[in-house]
Amino acid sequence: MQEAASDSPKVLSVVIPARNEARSLPETVRKISATLDSASVPFELIVVDDHSEDGTGEVVKSLGMSDPRIVLVENKGAPGYGYAVRRGLETFKGAAVVIVMADSSDDPADIVVYYTKILAGYECVFGSRFCRPAKVVDYPFSKLLLNRFGNFFIQMLFLLPYNDVSNAFKCYSRRAIEGIQPLISCHFNLTVEMPLKAIVRGYTWCVVPTNWYGRAKGISKWKIKEMGSRYLFVMLYIWLERSLSRNDYRRRQ
Repeated sequence: MQEAASDSPKVLSVVIPARNEARSLPETVRKISATLDSASVPFELIVVDDHSEDGTGEVVKSLGMSDPRIVLVENKGAPGYGYAVRRGLETFKGAAVVIVMADSSDDPADIVVYYTKILAGYECVFGSRFCRPAKVVDYPFSKLLLNRFGNFFIQMLFLLPYNDVSNAFKCYSRRAIEGIQPLISCHFNLTVEMPLKAIVRGYTWCVVPTNWYGRAKGISKWKIKEMGSRYLFVMLYIWLERSLSRNDYRRRQ
């Protein structure tokens, strides 16, 4: 963990990648909007429709009619979680951005905690579901085993004290987002690429405990048989950058 920098944001952008999430999105958006309004956090909420076939885009348009802060963006390129998030990062207008899952698995109250840490000067805020007093509800056991093994491997490879690198739910300042470009991951391996690049390139960061809840509606898009080699590729790519680039990509003061 590093010391905080001095930059602070005003508007917080919330980017939600969504593929066939018409059933989950209304509740997710409502909870996030209500929580941020209650905490007086100025925000925009960008839902990136990732080639949905269930009317997700129409649901977002309907939500946006009653609240202009809710914006629909379409991923018109190849489908994939990484492509969708990268599309959202191309369009956000805030001074910081938090990536949130569409299935209500992330706790909106934790977004407020992220925002306060960014205001305090950190350039990145990472959530951990596996430190006290975080609460994890209905996490599939087989997925939990893979998660813990994968994150332990990352910790050993990069000598990190952070134990939940693959957690998608993270917050970045605009400066950090600009500094970790180009992003190359097309799928869920983006969840590893972004924080590892930020850490390796010298952006200030902290870790806070975050709650996680199993989805009540819809089907998870994460598939281990499709992701294993992609995670390994992006980890080794960033490890090589750290080891061989002679700090060419590190953050400049």
